[in-house]
Amino acid sequence: MRANGRTTSAIIILGALFFLFGFVTWINGPLISYLKIICKLGQGAEPFYVTFAFYIAYTVTALPMAWVLGRTGMKRGMMYGLWVMALGALLFIPAAQARSYPLFLLGLFVIGTGLSLLQTASNPYITVVGPIESAAARISIMGICNKLAGVLAPLILGAVLLGDADQLQVELAGLHGDAHDARLDALALRVIMPYMVMAVVLFALGLLVRFAPLPELDPEVDAPGNAPDGRSIFSYPQLWFGVLALFLYVGAEVIAGDTIPGYGQSQGLPLSEAKHLTSYTLICMVIGYFVGIFAIPRWISQSAALTGSAVLGVGITLVALLTTGYTSVLCIAVLGISNALVWPAIWPLAIEGLGRHTKTASALLIMAIAGGAILPMVYGSFAAMPSIGPRMAYSILLPCYFVIGAYGLWAVARDRRAKAHQARAVEN
Repeated sequence: MRANGRTTSAIIILGALFFLFGFVTWINGPLISYLKIICKLGQGAEPFYVTFAFYIAYTVTALPMAWVLGRTGMKRGMMYGLWVMALGALLFIPAAQARSYPLFLLGLFVIGTGLSLLQTASNPYITVVGPIESAAARISIMGICNKLAGVLAPLILGAVLLGDADQLQVELAGLHGDAHDARLDALALRVIMPYMVMAVVLFALGLLVRFAPLPELDPEVDAPGNAPDGRSIFSYPQLWFGVLALFLYVGAEVIAGDTIPGYGQSQGLPLSEAKHLTSYTLICMVIGYFVGIFAIPRWISQSAALTGSAVLGVGITLVALLTTGYTSVLCIAVLGISNALVWPAIWPLAIEGLGRHTKTASALLIMAIAGGAILPMVYGSFAAMPSIGPRMAYSILLPCYFVIGAYGLWAVARDRRAKAHQARAVEN
């Protein structure tokens, strides 16, 4: 049904798109530190409105975007998604000129809306473009593209926006009144050029995707195991358990990636070093993705990888809670290894066998990305409490990994039952 050349070309094109997803997504870490300065944000949850505005767009727009894809098809839908992201990037220009935090948040919401359309198309596409049992390996390849961009994005944007971070903090501390505001106005203009370049690149990529040799698959047709016509989407426990697990996973991933610069500063690291910590987390995720590519399904199943990732996440989180300073910060970065294989494992487990429900199921899984909007704000609120603080606030990761692990164990048990049923069928 799928030629190898067809699969390979799709992987290459989608890999480029996932690189773009990563670049746009993982600039939020240094952007939080930057906006805290120019918009004079307080402590607690307020700076994490950045992640809230970006990730809540997935929940608000995922089901409408699934409808859009039904009208446009995959390729044209991806083009429109890239163009919506370009519009969001352009909103950063008036936001910087007015130094308006709400306008920055609107730009992030629009970018998230475009990504919602792209993700709703691309994740089920990469799942069904090849054999379902190797879907996690293909998604791991996409993850490497995504996180390599994520490694570069904080370094590039951090250098552009906060290249003189330590000197800037000293300078701002010595300014007051109109002089302080004038310096912040000048600093705000730094964000215009990178987002203008981003808008141009996004628009051009939209045109390229539209005319690229990308096969026009329909995940509801190409997915193996079409659902019986009379069966409701509510009758698939693997989907709904997967939605919950993905919600908690994305929250844990964003906490590990986007809170670590602030946590590093709370542990005594200078801003000039802390602004790069998101890249360390993503380097660890790239390592985890390489493990997935070579190990799944050759040595371990997707469900076993999910369970092992959760166990590793619990262990690393406990070490982070029980240590301080650079050791604790490094543990948060190393969580990238435990997080890497969760997304690639959940997607194929959750949508396998849904057939005609695949697009709706994909939209529900995309909506679960709201975990990246909500849980970092919960972390920020806990971190601002003197009785808890930034380090112990990471304890919210423990129940996340427990639920993810439970989903993995449930999937392992389901696989065993399926194999036993097949064995009995062969014997009979």
